[in-house]
Amino acid sequence: MEGKQKVVLEQTGDSANRKHILIIDDDLNMLKTLRYYLQDEYKVTVINSGKVAVDFLLKFTPDLILLDYMMPMFNGAAVLKIIKSREATKDIPVYFLTGQTDKTTVMECLSLKPEGYIVKPVAKDALLAKMREAFSK
Repeated sequence: MEGKQKVVLEQTGDSANRKHILIIDDDLNMLKTLRYYLQDEYKVTVINSGKVAVDFLLKFTPDLILLDYMMPMFNGAAVLKIIKSREATKDIPVYFLTGQTDKTTVMECLSLKPEGYIVKPVAKDALLAKMREAFSK
């Protein structure tokens, strides 16, 4: 995304008894798809910028974060380092989202010690199973 960056900040789901998942990805189609997959079971916030996500996390604390690893300007690694450096956010489970399956990228992802990683595109059933597993820990 060159030049001005469109900021998307959108929430779905009632907040009463649902776990809150923050999805950070620069791909608007991916955001829409993941939100659609999760919105029936979770409160979902989608943001398409690492910088906006960091600002969001100053005010709100989701229960889990799905974070795109490869984003322009403010990538997933930078966002994760900020999340883990702050007292209020350091314990939020973070799962990297990545379309890369090569060993080097996977090892880079894992070296940053996220809770896990999810390869895109991901099937709805697989994503829901992963989220249920994460929240059962």
